[in-house]
Amino acid sequence: MASDVEIAQQFTPKPIHEISDQLNIKPQHVLPYGRDMAKISLDALKTKSTTQGKLILVSATTPTPSGEGKTTTTTTIGLGQAFALLNESVCLALREPSLGPCLGMKGGATGGGYSQIMPSDKINLHFTGDFHAITSANNLLSAAIDNHIYQNNVLNIDPRQLVWRRVIDMNDRSLRNIVLGLGGKMQGVPREGGFDITAASEVMAMLCLANDYADLKTRLDRTLIGYTYDSKAIYAKDLEITGAMMALLRDAMQPNLVQCFEGTPAFVHGGPFANIAHGCNSVIATRMAIHHSDWAITEAGFGFDLGAEKFFDIKCRVAQLDPDAVVLVTTVRALKMHGGKDKHNLTVEDLSAVAKGLENLDKHIESVELFNKHPVVALNRFVSDTDAEIALIKARCVEHGVSFAETTHHADGGKGAIELAKAVMASIAKSKPFKPLYELDLSVVDKVRKVSRAMYGATDVAFSKQAEKDLQHVEQLGLTHLPICIAKAPSSLSDDPTLHGRPRDFEVTVNSIQINAGAGFLVVLTGNIMRMPGLPKKPAANNINLLVNGVIEGLE
Repeated sequence: MASDVEIAQQFTPKPIHEISDQLNIKPQHVLPYGRDMAKISLDALKTKSTTQGKLILVSATTPTPSGEGKTTTTTTIGLGQAFALLNESVCLALREPSLGPCLGMKGGATGGGYSQIMPSDKINLHFTGDFHAITSANNLLSAAIDNHIYQNNVLNIDPRQLVWRRVIDMNDRSLRNIVLGLGGKMQGVPREGGFDITAASEVMAMLCLANDYADLKTRLDRTLIGYTYDSKAIYAKDLEITGAMMALLRDAMQPNLVQCFEGTPAFVHGGPFANIAHGCNSVIATRMAIHHSDWAITEAGFGFDLGAEKFFDIKCRVAQLDPDAVVLVTTVRALKMHGGKDKHNLTVEDLSAVAKGLENLDKHIESVELFNKHPVVALNRFVSDTDAEIALIKARCVEHGVSFAETTHHADGGKGAIELAKAVMASIAKSKPFKPLYELDLSVVDKVRKVSRAMYGATDVAFSKQAEKDLQHVEQLGLTHLPICIAKAPSSLSDDPTLHGRPRDFEVTVNSIQINAGAGFLVVLTGNIMRMPGLPKKPAANNINLLVNGVIEGLE
């Protein structure tokens, strides 16, 4: 089969106004970025809608180093194309790729094969500049903080108690911990600091959860940046800088409209990671999709225990959303690995490994049902999969009483997901209102314990001394009512990335808790999770090249 780049070169884009016309978006609300991309004005949400589209959430079993996590985006796109082939009014709402992982280990994040969002090269790289705007707004606040300290520090900010960090959209481990302000009296006040990746910035989370410009301004104003020498909280509004941050974010707030390989409309907007942030595209983009189509399909990053839990417990609470159907994507290869098979030997039939790996699927099905939802299991079929292996997975789904569908959308585009689309439409009849995993009036410790036990299967949770100190700050600021966003290894249900399958009898370790008062949640960091990834020994950037005809090769 041709590579993703070779397939993308076969693509003939429809003019972007034809895509917006499919969604009945008025021309005055379409702000083109060239021929095949556009920003959509927030005013498009004010137009009268005759129907409220149904929302479909696509999540997955625990991803593996073999790239099985990418099946979530690809399946979301393939499912959307299948709905379009069935003459249904449909629109996707997806996250934007982050530049660092695209050039690092993960590669591109625009789907694969004949289920890609286009133009994939532009979306994977600079796109419409949203990540740059978020980076700039974040770092403007950082610069204002250090400048204020340098310029006589009338707010009495304690440089040792700053919690706001700089960001960059690149995997760069050398920036995790740095010393700023060196070089003498005229260069600033020396202090320790560091960088996170842009996808982990609280500005990213705020933009993705904001309802409109006014809501975003409110969130920016209440952003905690640090403490004074007498331990009083300092917020971004105290620096009188949030108006300028809003100016930088004006265009980034507008969702991006593009198209799938087969011309299906897709809003691609916002890109928080699910392992270190809340893992969902913007509320505005999701509402745009619901407002302008009968079926809106969105995704939650990584496995259900990470992205989907946060989708329900954070995004659905904030935006008052409730998906009408849930798709749980899995693969034979992933289940083999969770069954103990070596990641380099997943193409050989091994019924025993599949059978053992089904425990991972079991747990995710149970987790979906904890939210009062009934999933449809989508098996993304690879050429190496055998009928006997697939039969084992289908039989387990029958035992659970959930629908099952094979998909081949990577090779066949939308027609390869027709069976899945029909199963999803049929599942709507069983839809019930979702219930959150925990109530907001629980203590922070009880919230973490509830998620860790219910989602991950942990026996208990241990809090480090630093985490206990952080809890005291949360209590002093009166923020115990906030939902939690647990940062955890994506390759395991536990906080230990080496434990595959369905780990049991383990304890989750909380190392620290970060207060994201602007975003409106608490980031609970577990295990060895870091908010700034590093590049692998041979990054994907080594394989990327610009050809003389302007085509970018190697970006997959």
